[in-house]
Amino acid sequence: MNKNISYHYMFDGFQNTSLLWKRNSVEHLEQFVVPETSEKFKPKTEDKKLRLGKWVEQFVSFQLQQQSNVNIIEENLQIKIGKQTIGELDLLFLKDKQPFHLEIVYKFYLYDTSKVSANTFDYWIGPNRNDSLTYKLDKLKNKQLPLLYHNETKASLKSFIHTESIKQCVCFKAQLFLPFGKQNICVEPLNKNCISGFYLPFAKIKALEMFQFYIPDKLEWLVTPSDNVTWLNFKTATMRIKEQIEQQRSSMAWLKNEKNELMKCFITWW
Repeated sequence: MNKNISYHYMFDGFQNTSLLWKRNSVEHLEQFVVPETSEKFKPKTEDKKLRLGKWVEQFVSFQLQQQSNVNIIEENLQIKIGKQTIGELDLLFLKDKQPFHLEIVYKFYLYDTSKVSANTFDYWIGPNRNDSLTYKLDKLKNKQLPLLYHNETKASLKSFIHTESIKQCVCFKAQLFLPFGKQNICVEPLNKNCISGFYLPFAKIKALEMFQFYIPDKLEWLVTPSDNVTWLNFKTATMRIKEQIEQQRSSMAWLKNEKNELMKCFITWW
């Protein structure tokens, strides 16, 4: 699949991903529930060089455009001081004439058992340890959402909308991965429906020697595993994954067992 990644598989995988929490149960950040659509996704561009986050923004915009009571005002509105870009508003739209500012997030988080913290969010980190849920929540609260009230933003929007009337929400989806063999960890107040698989370090990959592997490209990380791919044996997959591990890049893998059951995991470099 990786040589001809399907937008439709990506879109379906996105729609199948749950919101990371419900309502405003995390840091008082209100989740906006975007209705799913059965319409076939139509990309704005055929350029698959777009990073995953930009595709996700297109997916949300497409979903909203299928709603008769929604009118898109602006997408990816850059806010500048002179020539310097100080930030970007992901999506501005009207729903039943109520203006909304929506920040869109899609993440992959692993539960790091090496951490010790009173804050349960600190345990969730990115596959390469250079991202975290705590960092993203802080960025949303203290940078991305407050940008709406910046003087430059008010100036950009004053001709067609008053920032004081805009309701701010997030669409924050994620896939969560628990340590191999520890699938009973409580993830509350996060949504347990976001649990998508497990992870284990490359040093312990031999525990997976009875599985067949498929190594998806980054854009395919969104996709729900299917049998319609070219599967690799353990030895071949290990060699390919090792190339990424040596560059300190954790690898996602789809796995298939002898019962043809499919699952998703990360093989980490750490």
